[in-house]
Amino acid sequence: MKEHLTLLEAFNETPYPVTGHGKREISVLTAAFREIEDTLASDIYGTGKVIEEFEAKMAKVLGKEAAVFFPSGTMAQQIALRIWCDRKQLKKVAYHPLCHLEIHEQDGLKELHHIESILLADKDRLIRLEDVVNLEQDISCLLLELPQREIGGQLPEYAELEAISSYCRKKGIKLHLDGARLLESLPYYGRTAAEVCGLFDSVYISVYKGIGGIAGAVLAGDKEVMEESKIWKRRHGGDLVSLYPYILTADYYFGLREQRMGQYYEEAKELAAYFNACPRVSTLPEVPVTNMFHVHFSLPQEQLEPLLITVYEETGIGLISSLRESGSGTCFNEVTIGDRYAALPKERLKEAFRLLQEGLSR
Repeated sequence: MKEHLTLLEAFNETPYPVTGHGKREISVLTAAFREIEDTLASDIYGTGKVIEEFEAKMAKVLGKEAAVFFPSGTMAQQIALRIWCDRKQLKKVAYHPLCHLEIHEQDGLKELHHIESILLADKDRLIRLEDVVNLEQDISCLLLELPQREIGGQLPEYAELEAISSYCRKKGIKLHLDGARLLESLPYYGRTAAEVCGLFDSVYISVYKGIGGIAGAVLAGDKEVMEESKIWKRRHGGDLVSLYPYILTADYYFGLREQRMGQYYEEAKELAAYFNACPRVSTLPEVPVTNMFHVHFSLPQEQLEPLLITVYEETGIGLISSLRESGSGTCFNEVTIGDRYAALPKERLKEAFRLLQEGLSR
C-alpha cells in the first residue's frame, strides 16, 4: 500500500470506480454541446427558446401546468415554501428532521423568509400519515422528500403517499415534493413522474444529481404559482442574464439518463447484496429502493480505510470514496449508482469483495 494515500486519492486512482456517472470534468459540458448549433441564441433573463422549451418539456414530464428553471434547488424550494406560507398567511411548514432545508442551508428558510419549521418523525425513519394527523400546530405546507437521502434513500409505500396527500388536501395543507432524486424513485413505484407529482401541489427536481447535468433545478406547479416564483427568483438574484449552459446540459443528460433509472436501481440491489455478504457490513435499506443506499461498517474508520485502499490497489476497483463516523467504532458511506457500474469488469468486482471479506474476517 502506498504510504500516506487517502481513501479519496486511492479511489480516484482506480481505473474502475464503482459509484456515480464519472468525474465532473469539462467533458460533461463539451459532450452536451457537441450537437448544438453555434448560432443558437441564449436565454435572456428567463425568456427565449432555450429556457422556455425546456421548462415546457419538464412541466409535461412532471404533469404540471408550468415549470421554472432555477440555478439551485435551495433557491427553488425556499421560494415554493414562501409562496405557500404567504397565501395562507401562516409562516409555518413541516418536514423531516434531516430535510435539506434544515441541515444543509444555514437556516436560509428562517433567516431569509422568517418561516418556522416543524420537525416531523424521528430522524431515523420516514414521515408517516399518523405524524401529520397528530400535528399539534397549524401549518401552511408539508414537505416530503423522495427518497429520504439522509437515511439511506428510503421511500414510503405509495399507498402511504396517497393517504398523506388526501389528508393534506382535506385539511387545506399544501404538499410540496423535494424530488431532487424523483426520477431515481420511479422504478420502485412503477409509476410515471406525472403520476407521483399528481399527489403534490408543487414539485422540485434536481438536474445534476441522477440526471448528471452541471447544476440547476426545476420547480413545477400551477401556472399562477410558477409566475409568482419567477418574481421571487429575481428577488433572490437567481434570474441570471443567461442560464443556457446549465439548461442545455440538463436537457442533454435528461434525454440520456431518464430511461436508465431502472438499470441503476437493479445494479444498486446487486451491489448491496455484495456488501451484505461481507462480515461486519450492512446496508440501509438492506434491499435498496432506489439507486442509492448507505453502507455501514462495524469497524473504526482508521482500521477500515487501509483495508479498502489495499483492495483498490490490488484489484483496480474503487468501492467507496469516503467514510463518515457513525458512532463508537463504526462508520458509514453513501453509495449512488450511475453510468460507471455497467462498465465494471465483474470478475474484478467479485475479487474486490473477496479480498474485502477476507480482510474483515481477520
